[in-house]
Amino acid sequence: MPNNVAVQATARLHLGFLDLNGSIGRRFGSIGLALDAPATTLTLARASSQHVTGPEHARAAAHLEKMQRHLGLTGHHQLILREAIPAHAGLGSGTQLALAVATALRRLEGFDLDIPGDAEQLQRGARSGAGAGLFAQGGLIVDGGHGTRKGTPPVLARLAFPEFWRIVLVMDKGIKGVHGEDERAAFATLPQFQAAAAADICRHVLMQALPALVESDIGQFGAAIAQVQTILGDYFAPAQGGRYTSPAVGKIMAALGEAGAHGLGQSSWGPTGFAFAESEGEARRLVDQISQDAALLHLDVLICKGLNHSARIETNIETKNLEHQIQSG
Repeated sequence: MPNNVAVQATARLHLGFLDLNGSIGRRFGSIGLALDAPATTLTLARASSQHVTGPEHARAAAHLEKMQRHLGLTGHHQLILREAIPAHAGLGSGTQLALAVATALRRLEGFDLDIPGDAEQLQRGARSGAGAGLFAQGGLIVDGGHGTRKGTPPVLARLAFPEFWRIVLVMDKGIKGVHGEDERAAFATLPQFQAAAAADICRHVLMQALPALVESDIGQFGAAIAQVQTILGDYFAPAQGGRYTSPAVGKIMAALGEAGAHGLGQSSWGPTGFAFAESEGEARRLVDQISQDAALLHLDVLICKGLNHSARIETNIETKNLEHQIQSG
């Protein structure tokens, strides 16, 4: 067995739910995309006493303790978090953190990996299976939502994201997306989602977004995602104060649209907004158009790539590198 294990899990975009109506037996389902940044990076090793440090250490410690009990482990561990995806920003931080901790512990102690099982054990994927699927595979994922069986929603399709396309993220660190009890309350108070709207979303995903991705047609891909986002944005607007949780992000997203960006939307409950560009140069042109206004609104803008591989797992990091992590953690 290894002496230590490092895991890096990156952020994901939640591009939309497929069916919030659920009248044919399955509800939710979603389309998600793995990004190359931001990331959650951690290192786990055995220790004489339990010790967890770094960003999001409280959540990480709870996941570690729960997985130790689940696997029947009685020893202690040192968990060092070097960086963490911003919490409640619509980037999948909770699922990626939970699965990174669980995966590190399994690999360190010689257990087979069980990403869907750990997602269920750590109460992730209550609505979307995209986070677990993207942790395991990367790329763009479509999951089938929840039916009568318990467990993490199944992955129905996985496609590679074009290497030359880019994603522009617009982030508002001053606002948190709806989460926890507020999220449950929002779903409880929103009106019934119309079956016709769910059918429209599924048609745009299956017959427009996915074929366009295979053919590297950013115009059609962007049009499909924008339509899905429009339908869902209007539905969730009463619960989040408009199509965008952050009015400032909404303003910059409108400017990106005027500048020619594709597929504008908000990831999950936000506040992070996203747009697609066909190249690095085009993404930089778009960012140059909005950077000054974004700075005045105290927003962060980031250019990302799609990530076409699973979370990274590395074992037996050199002692000097591990000591550096301990000091920086």
